Amino acid sequence: MPSQRFAPPSEVPGLAARRIAADIVDGVLHKHRTLDDQLDGSGAHPGLKTLADRDRALMRRLVATILRRLGTLGHVLSRLLDKGIPSDAPRAQSALLIGAAQILWMDVPDHAAVDLSVRLVQSDRRAARYAGLVNAVLRRCAREGQALVEEVATQSLDLPPWLLARWSAHYGEATARNMALALGHEPSLDLTVKSDAAQWASRLHGEVLPTGSVRTVLHGAVTMLPGFTEGQWWVQDAAAALPVRLFGDIAGKSIADLCAAPGGKTAQLAQAGAHVTAIDRSPARVARLRENLNRLSLQAESVVADAVEWAGPTDGLDGILIDAPCTSTGTIRRHPDVAWLRQDSDVAAMTVLQQRLLRKSVSLLKPGGTLVYCTCSLEPEEGEQAVATLLAAEPALRRVPIEASEVSGLSEVITTEGDLRTLPSHLPHADPKLGGLDGFFAARLVKS
Repeated sequence: MPSQRFAPPSEVPGLAARRIAADIVDGVLHKHRTLDDQLDGSGAHPGLKTLADRDRALMRRLVATILRRLGTLGHVLSRLLDKGIPSDAPRAQSALLIGAAQILWMDVPDHAAVDLSVRLVQSDRRAARYAGLVNAVLRRCAREGQALVEEVATQSLDLPPWLLARWSAHYGEATARNMALALGHEPSLDLTVKSDAAQWASRLHGEVLPTGSVRTVLHGAVTMLPGFTEGQWWVQDAAAALPVRLFGDIAGKSIADLCAAPGGKTAQLAQAGAHVTAIDRSPARVARLRENLNRLSLQAESVVADAVEWAGPTDGLDGILIDAPCTSTGTIRRHPDVAWLRQDSDVAAMTVLQQRLLRKSVSLLKPGGTLVYCTCSLEPEEGEQAVATLLAAEPALRRVPIEASEVSGLSEVITTEGDLRTLPSHLPHADPKLGGLDGFFAARLVKS
């Protein structure tokens, strides 16, 4: 057999994972493709099929780390490069980002991070001439990079300036900085369990949050964890699990979940005994919702339809949950590509659709019915202001303020108006990986 040292680059262990990571980062930053599109479904990177589970996990963590720390990486590399990052060879850019991310934040030996990044450049025709540059810069990064990171630790460079400015204006500069700091940490895995949260926390080496979710830092394929196949739990951020609780006792009541896929809230509603109709316009997403409900042994009617056009039952509904399409800026801790794919102008476009969904839902409710509106956005136009606009236009609606007791006593997540507003910096923990929440807004409205 030929010696490993003379093997072609494609056979070097770990190189394929880094090549795919480079492709996916390039897809986000230069082709404006979401991580979800590139990691799952028909548009997924074809090379993913060839990766072992360990390499796939490494690739995902590498991509997430680069996107989560992109601003700081840019600062470090700009200080280490005399003429800036080469613009004529995208693979050289990607190799520098990949190498620096491993050196600064990942448990990868520096020599391996440097070597594999050099090989990544050498295997690309346009970038090969930069192999020496990549080698020299990453060696300097191993020596000097950590100090350069510390230089800007308080500057919130890992958020786009437009987003940091928005959060500073709405939440205050100190809170915005704390939110940005929380987003810099790899998040834990949150699970909504059917029963006996303490037992599942023990089995999954996690802990029970005040809200009742189980939080664990276990890595690897979720499908291989105890209880998955048996349908004992589903993945759902602890903040995302709160809005359904605002309905109170819904056993036997008719509830529509608009924009329902992938179905975490649908599962909560069904588990609580409601007669649930789950609406989503995407056939593929509805198929996924059905698969999830089947694994969980939960029942709900699922309908492929545009929620704005859906007729609904003639006698109306007892409750409607709208988890509205939004800019998703509250999910950046789990989906770091959102920070770099969204623009300030997206907010206004989303509010138009949100108002259409809200107005439609009012017509579907019975008198006395409850509407819970929520978004995974931190932008006030998609939360507080959306509800204010609706209330001004619909005199038949009134807000029913949320009590801290309904959200496990977490008074800090209740606004002065009585709505729910969770922030990435909420639920702090001594271990940053076990702290934080997705940014969520929810309001409860009742039709008179």
